Amino acid sequence: MTELTLIRHGQANSGARTEADYDRLSPLGQQQASWLGEHLRLTGGFDRVISGTLRRQRETAEALNLDARPHALDERLNELDYFALSHALQDSHAIPFPTGPEDFAAHVPQVLQLWRSGDVGPDHESYEGFIARVSGAVEDAAQGGPGAVLVTSTGVIATLVALALGLEAVMKARMFLKVMNTSVHRFAVHDGTLHLNQFGATPHLDYPDRHGARTHY
Repeated sequence: MTELTLIRHGQANSGARTEADYDRLSPLGQQQASWLGEHLRLTGGFDRVISGTLRRQRETAEALNLDARPHALDERLNELDYFALSHALQDSHAIPFPTGPEDFAAHVPQVLQLWRSGDVGPDHESYEGFIARVSGAVEDAAQGGPGAVLVTSTGVIATLVALALGLEAVMKARMFLKVMNTSVHRFAVHDGTLHLNQFGATPHLDYPDRHGARTHY
């Protein structure tokens, strides 16, 4: 059995309306990743880091400061294009992009349902294609042996949790909303089957003076 640790990137540029504007860590996101790196260096058990190629994912991997471990890039760990899917939803159903946390909580299930239905047009990555690429990334990381830290994003993590637990679309959408920035998730791969060992741990933010640094967006 091979265990892999998946980490969501630190807080990005919240409030952005485009992928380009969103894709960079905020000062708090940098701090979250630095604290997590301190925790990982103390606990050990990691021999390499793999991140997606998005800026926020690369910046998080770098801020972990695990310099003794090699850092590889794998674009299959990149996030789904939520902004593009949101534009497709607005075009097809006149549902605007959310302006606050409550609106976003209602928006996510609508976006994911549109995506699953295949009604986003040929210019967007298909839902099935997304599942295939993130599953492939995890399978290949597992082939490299245990001890890998994978820095990725909410959609990737929520999808893998749903696959491991056999969750339906509604529950996957709820999971999507519960993945905190720099949260830690552990998966095991055994005989080609994905298992969830840990979801949403934030040991680096569990100190009383860091509770305010827990963020979802």
